Amino acid sequence: MSDLILGIDTGGTYTDGVLLDYHTREVLATTKTLTTRHDLTECILKALDNLLPEDSGTIRLISISTTLATNAIAEGKGRPVALFLLGYDPELVKQFRLEGEFATDNFHYFEGGHTLHGEEQTPLALTAIIEQAATLKDSVEAFAVSGYFSPFNPSHEKRAFTAIREATGLPVVLGHQLASKLNSVQRATTATLNASLLSILQDFILAMRKSLDERAITAPLMVVRGNGALMSADVAENLPVETVHSGPAASAIGARFLADQDRAVVIDIGGTTTDIAVIDGGQVNVREEGTTVGNYRTAVRAADIRSIGLGGDSIIAYDVDERISIGPSRVTPIAYLAHQYPQVAHEVKHLSHHSFNKRSPDSIEYWFLQREPNRLVKNDLGRKVIEMLRERPMALPEILERLGIFHPLQFGGQSLIKEEIIGRAALTPTDLLHINGEYTPWDQEAAKSAARHIASLKGFSVDELIERVMTTIAERITAEVVAFVSKQSLRRVPDYIHPDDLGLWLFEENLHSKHPYLGSKISLKIPIIGIGAPAAIFLPRVAEHLHTSLIIPPHFQVANAVGAVSGSVMIHHEAWVYPQSRGMHIVGYFVQSGSERQRFSRLSEALDYGKQITGEQAIAEAIETGAIDPYLEFEQLPDGAESYRLRARAIGNPQLG
Repeated sequence: MSDLILGIDTGGTYTDGVLLDYHTREVLATTKTLTTRHDLTECILKALDNLLPEDSGTIRLISISTTLATNAIAEGKGRPVALFLLGYDPELVKQFRLEGEFATDNFHYFEGGHTLHGEEQTPLALTAIIEQAATLKDSVEAFAVSGYFSPFNPSHEKRAFTAIREATGLPVVLGHQLASKLNSVQRATTATLNASLLSILQDFILAMRKSLDERAITAPLMVVRGNGALMSADVAENLPVETVHSGPAASAIGARFLADQDRAVVIDIGGTTTDIAVIDGGQVNVREEGTTVGNYRTAVRAADIRSIGLGGDSIIAYDVDERISIGPSRVTPIAYLAHQYPQVAHEVKHLSHHSFNKRSPDSIEYWFLQREPNRLVKNDLGRKVIEMLRERPMALPEILERLGIFHPLQFGGQSLIKEEIIGRAALTPTDLLHINGEYTPWDQEAAKSAARHIASLKGFSVDELIERVMTTIAERITAEVVAFVSKQSLRRVPDYIHPDDLGLWLFEENLHSKHPYLGSKISLKIPIIGIGAPAAIFLPRVAEHLHTSLIIPPHFQVANAVGAVSGSVMIHHEAWVYPQSRGMHIVGYFVQSGSERQRFSRLSEALDYGKQITGEQAIAEAIETGAIDPYLEFEQLPDGAESYRLRARAIGNPQLG
């Protein structure tokens, strides 16, 4: 009997699946289905039914990856949270303009926190914390708490946890449990993002478990971390921020597996984002100092990924300079909505007959009810819009006309979209692929009519619009690859400003070769591996621009699902060893591991103990996370005069059921 493993990747647009033989690593079956965001069990069950063998008992492991967390941050759709800062200096935060880095505007300062030596800075303002939590409990879904120097003494965070839970009954995320780094802002940001993603990832895992139960599958369930390693679903439920870049990391691992390349740039074009990673030495490059998601720097050690809001379902519009813009917002392709709703198809194909048609892009922007709200919508007009959309999807101008208003802000439209209560449909690159016949599962005529409308606003033909969109996509991805690999900026400037930037000039000359005397050629020294459904359509131009080869491996459409089952369990634990001084003399050494601190007379003793404690912690957590027979690797990194950072890494294969 074969040992089979099942990989599932749920993205914002598609849910992909793959069935592999555990021993031979042969791909036995693949599937690709639309993600049903209103009820994830629908798409998961469909994927399972397309993959499962006759005997489901041969499934020994299920591993899942997802871009839901990354997409939620990138699109600003995390759930509402409040951040409590214990012992932070408001004046210091304001002086260095750090308020925008906390990932929420709903943050509050309280007395408390500790010093570098783990001593209480000021007594904890517990009464004020309880009062503020009670005030906020009906407007947030979770709380994040970050105490100053909490990795060295988490007692204030723990007391705040108990108090907030008793006062509100809501989930509470603590900074010291997520990040051992001493960067207090990144730790607070990480805690906030984790709190905002809790229900999103828990809903996903719950949907996965329900689907597996319905198909009588009892194998262990694993989740891909943002660094490409695996963790058990039980652990992942409370650490959703660890899944940031989970989907892109799985994609890069899957690309390396399918293309059999040890050095390459991986470009994964999805429905919501395009993700870029570098594989070197057969491994995905990892961002040790903490990954960036959207505009936020976190303390999460994850794959070094550049994610941009550009995909098959990105909205096509015009920017302030009247140039075509694509994304970053994800919308439903108009071809799909028209396919689902015949009335929408009729309206889009007869745009000129509508009283609300004023020849604007909004005429083909349809709003529809994505899910029922979990709580009362306070805006009266917002409630009316939800009632209207229960009947059918409506074009935005019709909604505004029926309400007698001028802008969606008047009914809280952005908030309803952010909470994924309302969805939007408009023209996307996927619609354009319907027109040129490269991808045609839905209403081709509706896509043509919508494209004709958008093109006519600027006097283009539909063919001209398609060419401009394809050119824009290729040039933007090329620019992102150059900026990501070089770690240099390629900031665009408005058309009315003459760019005084040699790097930008060289890049533009590489693309267009306009200068009569001077030329430029940018060459990528390693190949591109293209994955994701539209990779073979959009990436040939990118490879041409970068003068390199493009590899489209077998099963490239589901490389992310392949990557979900190609990783290992890998756990890191760190300890600091630093000197104890009296005056100019070193009198001993401290080993700080989490909130525990031990003193030793000699450096060698401190280093030995640090190695022992981190190794024990890493092995224990690896086993808890689902590894079998993990082995250890150690690093000893200088961290200042007579100071060292010790890192233990436990690595093992996932336990089969």
